Amino acid sequence: MLLPHPNRFLSGHLKSRRTNVFRCVGVFMVGLAIGLVALVTVPKGFAEEEPTQPEPTREETLRAEAKVIFKETVQPFVRKYCTDCHGSRPEGGINLESALKDPGTTSASLHWRQAVANVRVHDMPPEDAGEVPTDEERLEFLDGVGKLKYLAPMDPGQYVMRRLNRTEYGNTVHDLFGVDPSIGNRLPDEVEGEGFLNSISPLQSEIFLELANEVVEQVVSPTGMLPTEVQKNLFRETPADPNEYRNTARQVARRLTRDAYRRPASESELNVLMDIFVLARDHEMDYQSALGMVLKAVLVSPQFLFITPVEHTVTEESIVALDDYQLASRLSYLLWSSPPDPELASLADQGRLHEPGVLGSQIERLLEAPRSRALFDGFGAHWLGLRGFADQTFDLEVFPELTPELREAMLDEVRLLFQSVIDENGAIFQLIDTDYTYLNGPLANLYGLEDHVQGRDMQRVQLEDRNRGGILGMPATLATTSLPNRTSPVRRGYWVLERVLGETVPPPPPNVPELKETEQKNIEGLTLRQRMELHQSEPTCANCHKLLDPIGFGLESFDAIGRWRGVDDVGGKIDSAGQLSTGETFSNPAELKTILALRKDAIARNLTERFMAYAIGRPLEGYDEVVIDQLMTTLTEDGYRMRTMIKEVLSSYLFTHRKIKG
Repeated sequence: MLLPHPNRFLSGHLKSRRTNVFRCVGVFMVGLAIGLVALVTVPKGFAEEEPTQPEPTREETLRAEAKVIFKETVQPFVRKYCTDCHGSRPEGGINLESALKDPGTTSASLHWRQAVANVRVHDMPPEDAGEVPTDEERLEFLDGVGKLKYLAPMDPGQYVMRRLNRTEYGNTVHDLFGVDPSIGNRLPDEVEGEGFLNSISPLQSEIFLELANEVVEQVVSPTGMLPTEVQKNLFRETPADPNEYRNTARQVARRLTRDAYRRPASESELNVLMDIFVLARDHEMDYQSALGMVLKAVLVSPQFLFITPVEHTVTEESIVALDDYQLASRLSYLLWSSPPDPELASLADQGRLHEPGVLGSQIERLLEAPRSRALFDGFGAHWLGLRGFADQTFDLEVFPELTPELREAMLDEVRLLFQSVIDENGAIFQLIDTDYTYLNGPLANLYGLEDHVQGRDMQRVQLEDRNRGGILGMPATLATTSLPNRTSPVRRGYWVLERVLGETVPPPPPNVPELKETEQKNIEGLTLRQRMELHQSEPTCANCHKLLDPIGFGLESFDAIGRWRGVDDVGGKIDSAGQLSTGETFSNPAELKTILALRKDAIARNLTERFMAYAIGRPLEGYDEVVIDQLMTTLTEDGYRMRTMIKEVLSSYLFTHRKIKG
């Protein structure tokens, strides 16, 4: 896509030539970014299966079995128990009639997922329905829906273009131009899906324009002043002969865009930048200032603001591999939140990055570098729901010790555990149950270990208390699942089921009051557990609470900010005993942790699915689950090791391929 002739940027008298030219170019470029996103981010339909690329025999067999199971088990169950309410006029947004018509599609998978969640906890069909399935019928249905993924076509799914977030923007302008990375903090709060963004709002476009102005002001010295070091490195010396300005400026633009666009610029893209250079010169800007205009145009272009824009590809194929430049950017921003370094860029230039051996060694290299801590700040915090913890509201009259410094230490504890499992290539389930953690003085006070750890620096500490160790016993995760002034067993139970075990919990039915709104005459003096038991006696609440509450109450020995306690807020003795829906019993957090950590396959699969979704920037669906099955085979054989999971995801079909728009 090309810009219109640059003279169209300007109209009327220029009161301030430089300012107006900057603003006109910037507004146009950001507008172009918005337009480009609208063009490339909404794919139409699904790619047809390639007749020249037959699926492996095993997949053909599984597909055939899935067709039989769908016809003999799933379809009859849905017809008998579901479509009266979830048919052509679906209740609760679940349309199983449409899912029956094409059970392997993306839209169908969303309906199946919700149906499974409701059938599993016996919410559906409701008890007052004319007929309800037997437990055996439920299990057959749940198992049958799990096979429908094999009906989906082999497809890497929608290719999601993604915009630089706050951290990535700051790191990028720092790496390229030496600007303080905190400049990215001026971007507004972001609403995320699977962790990535693919749009620019009008407010953000204005801010990107302001940030570009600021970067250029720091890089390019005012006329008559000595050039900055960055300016000399980017722009080199001004040619002695003005007739050489344009040719030299094109060479500068070529070097600049190679780093800023994370790939070589096309001749058409360079022509646009040269038109801007000429426009600036026509308005009597000197050579270096005109190059500053080129830099400004680069900084507000979609090629810079979006990590892996998709260019038009001339091919008859419906699915293609990412080119090495796209792959380098995907890897670098995922693992480092930064643009590709010289080694990655060189391999992309050579066209070698996609080679399996080279790709694997580069993933290892990126993980070994200190900058890989960005993986937790991006993915890890997203997975655990910790991104908003620094600003989470707590009643400081109840918890006066919860200072910004303590919150930072609480987050660092989780970050360092996450990083240690990667560095040591430990098993994924070690995140749930370890015998060590990381503390500093303020955080040690929360643990009751103030005599063992002092100072502000985080230290690795061997734990004797088995109730601690792992993400279930860490103050940050315990606090993020609490209310401002007390614990929330429901939130904690939901967090463990959804984020740790990967189970889908149905949303609460409408018009169900919160615990505090439930009218009970004699609740004064009752423990939170007793009050919750009254609440869950409601038939509409009971099924889900049977799943959530035992886990939540198993963690009640920790208060709302993660301190150990023997009594609750009203002085009642804490009762952490419980029984899971699968039958296991426990009496304290240590025993609960041990039971949950034994669910190795569920924990590893959930983390793999979440990391894959984050890496490709969209929810998993259809054929994605088949790829996850293949990855899980490798992970199981390797003992569920963390680094193996990361490497398998980043070298997978879903991460390295994209679908061509129809």
